[in-house]
Amino acid sequence: MRRHQFVLSVLMFVLLAGVQPVAAAPRPRAAPSMSAVQTVFIILMENHNWADIHGSASAPYLNSLLPIAAHAENYHNPPNLHPSLPNYLWLEAGTNFGITDDNPPSLDHQSTTQHLTTLLGAASVSWKAYEENISGNVCPLTDSYLYGVRHDPFVYFNDVTNTNSSASANCIAHIRPYTELATDLINHTVARYNFITPNVCDDMHDSAGCTTPDSIKNGDTWLSQQVPQILNSAAYQNNGALFITWDESEPSALLGANPPVGMIALSPLVKRGYTNSLAYTHSSTLRTFEEIFAVTPLLGDAANATDLSDLFFPVSPFPPRKPSGLIDPAPILPVPPPRPPSGPSAVGTPIPQPLRR
Repeated sequence: MRRHQFVLSVLMFVLLAGVQPVAAAPRPRAAPSMSAVQTVFIILMENHNWADIHGSASAPYLNSLLPIAAHAENYHNPPNLHPSLPNYLWLEAGTNFGITDDNPPSLDHQSTTQHLTTLLGAASVSWKAYEENISGNVCPLTDSYLYGVRHDPFVYFNDVTNTNSSASANCIAHIRPYTELATDLINHTVARYNFITPNVCDDMHDSAGCTTPDSIKNGDTWLSQQVPQILNSAAYQNNGALFITWDESEPSALLGANPPVGMIALSPLVKRGYTNSLAYTHSSTLRTFEEIFAVTPLLGDAANATDLSDLFFPVSPFPPRKPSGLIDPAPILPVPPPRPPSGPSAVGTPIPQPLRR
């Protein structure tokens, strides 16, 4: 009997010794928290290099945001792309359609439907453009007082304006006076995508006829009065994101033909106080917005661009682990290890590289 028990014990030991622990399946990489962004605001300023803003005594408010924001030191408008209008179109469509002027929509309107806000509409993602100094009673197809139509890219697309109709109901519904933003924030009725265009004094474009002869100071003061209402809103605090950038750089003998412009990202999801030197352009911003709202195809040069996800914290797709001592109601079964890669796929997926200019 004892001999039989000894043999059984030896056999059991051998069997157990041959059992290898089951390796847990590898956890997928954390998804960028950009995908968690619920509401986007973008404010487009004008005609200043980042070197003009960073550390400038004329921009105390913008510089005060940097410790709570993430910002890019190597963000450019597309190379040698001037004046304003082509850059605004690029942010909407990933191309300037060959336009290199600031003509009104009557001369530069486009028939394509391949642009961001049409993709958003098709995906049932709400959008609005808040334009300072428009009436809201007509589709604003021409300059009016301090409103520059060249800074309103949406009215250059026929499917937005019913082909240059000042009475277009679709245009009037989406292109609204900036003064309505505060009410929409309070009433929780802002769209998911919100494009904000200050007037030509408040966006740092002009100085003549503005509050002071210092265009940077004028724009910084305006931002100091307007940005807090966004940051204090439920739309922002519930995983919203505010991007502040400039349409185009100013060439200089010291900085070259295409120096960086600013890109500041504010969100509960960004790496606060973080900066990087990755190469970005307006295509990066467009790609980022398409990824946030999960719309395709990637438009124009956005398909070649590096997105802005490095400015955001990664978010794990797994829920937080339970504290020790708590027992799951059901046992967790071991997961078989993945099979070794074979064939052409074994080389892996190329890592996207920053856009080279």
